[in-house]
Amino acid sequence: MTYELSETPEAAPDAGGPGRHPHRLRLNKVPEITLYFWVIKVLCTTVGETAADLLNEKAGLGLTGVSVLMSALLAVVLVVQFRTAAYRAGVYWLAVALISVVGTLISDNLTDNMGVPLETTTTVFGIVLAVVFVVWYRRERTLSIHSIDTTSRESFYWLAVLFTFALGTAAGDLVSERMNLGYWLSAVLFALAIAAVGIAHFALGLDAVWSFWIAYILTRPLGASIGDYLSQPTGDGGLGLGTVVTSVLFLAVILGLVVFLTVTRKDVIDREPAAGQAA
Repeated sequence: MTYELSETPEAAPDAGGPGRHPHRLRLNKVPEITLYFWVIKVLCTTVGETAADLLNEKAGLGLTGVSVLMSALLAVVLVVQFRTAAYRAGVYWLAVALISVVGTLISDNLTDNMGVPLETTTTVFGIVLAVVFVVWYRRERTLSIHSIDTTSRESFYWLAVLFTFALGTAAGDLVSERMNLGYWLSAVLFALAIAAVGIAHFALGLDAVWSFWIAYILTRPLGASIGDYLSQPTGDGGLGLGTVVTSVLFLAVILGLVVFLTVTRKDVIDREPAAGQAA
């Protein structure tokens, strides 16, 4: 069953005339929006939070060292992702997991190393993300992830994903610190917010594309709250599993789901090649 929060886009005008695009790729480069998508997205977000803490604190790399290492790994994986001709579950979700870590580190570096207030980082990331969406739409005439089939659209997509993670991190930390709810109640709060977006879309007709991106942003603080609840000491309101156990556990589940999707292809968007292309 497809848990749909996106829409089929209008075709963007091609510079070379009808049916032609100078960078047209053969197939869509992202997965179908099913329940599997949201589960893996939350798991990747959780791993992004716990892995960043693990490398920063247990491995002794510090925020700067972790940031350099993870940014380099992300760059390598994105090169592979851009070079694939179609969606590949393993490469795609590895990129999401790494971009989750990098997005978290961007926010943490600004707050912890540079002393920028969370109110400021949340506002700035929100503005930057809005600019990305505006430029993306003005150029492509759609923000739908059902049409990530050109190099340009894929570039905008990953840029938007990066800043959704940065914004989600900053906004989530801001809410947690201001409301002092604790990890478990914070997770419930963000889960309810995502449910409200789903109801607004399915029952009240909220635009599908915006429903998707709002929910996508909210999964970041949801996953982080779950990760903190599982990994942090009991004295701090967590279950005390630690970052190592939590990271390994969630990575194992992600790996299992990605292998399942690779074999079954349940998240592959079936679409005919663009006009003028060989099948």
